[in-house]
Amino acid sequence: MAFPLEAPCEVGGGSAGCGGGAEGSLVLSPSSSPSPCRQAMCVGRCSRIVGPCLLVLGTLSVIANILLLFPGGEWKYLADGHITKQAKVMPGIWGGGITVLLVATHITAVGWRCAGCSDCGTRRNAFLSAVLSKLALLGSTVCFILSGVGLTNGPLCLYNDSEHGHGPTWGYPFLDTGGEVSDNRVLVSADYFLYKPDTWDTCLEPVGIVAWNVTFFSLLLLVSATEMVLASVQILNGCVGCLCGFCEGKQGRPTPLD
Repeated sequence: MAFPLEAPCEVGGGSAGCGGGAEGSLVLSPSSSPSPCRQAMCVGRCSRIVGPCLLVLGTLSVIANILLLFPGGEWKYLADGHITKQAKVMPGIWGGGITVLLVATHITAVGWRCAGCSDCGTRRNAFLSAVLSKLALLGSTVCFILSGVGLTNGPLCLYNDSEHGHGPTWGYPFLDTGGEVSDNRVLVSADYFLYKPDTWDTCLEPVGIVAWNVTFFSLLLLVSATEMVLASVQILNGCVGCLCGFCEGKQGRPTPLD
């Protein structure tokens, strides 16, 4: 005796033989398009990397600038006002330091809040992260520029200005671009003294001030440049989170048909 065969049940189909028709049937999210949760995990993971890195860099920036204020670890030059102008402005403290640290704290908090793609955040948090990252980019850029100027101009120091009949005086000897000879030492321009350590003893006091400034201004340059890159990355990351959202669903979660 032959029995009629039923039509195969299609996923999401409207056949009555599939047990109740289209109403209440489920379909899986398409695998071809990334789910909001996967996007959220990507945005959150990036924030969890960028945030702590900026925290470390901001701390290094503050430490480097503080050391620039105390040449050789002595405080008397700061008390007497004999500190390089770019170090006095303290770009590593307020520019590449405090500003970046505040932004990094927010980025880190948002990133870890999104860990595991739980109910983590909103487009507003992503937008705020992008805006704050622009402030970090601005602060690190200012720090980079001022540190570069401080590095190329050379330090404020006590040097022998006997050629002009002044004797030992406080100033910026490496800004003398004429390459004159003074006290048997060649005063080279800012474009070249960095490559001639034998001329660094032009500065009589503080002892070793040229090497001190070169070391910490170079560190500020490196730190602020890295901060600029990371802040730019976080701006893009925040824009992606603002457009796509954080956690609005879970990968593979079934969605009802209309």
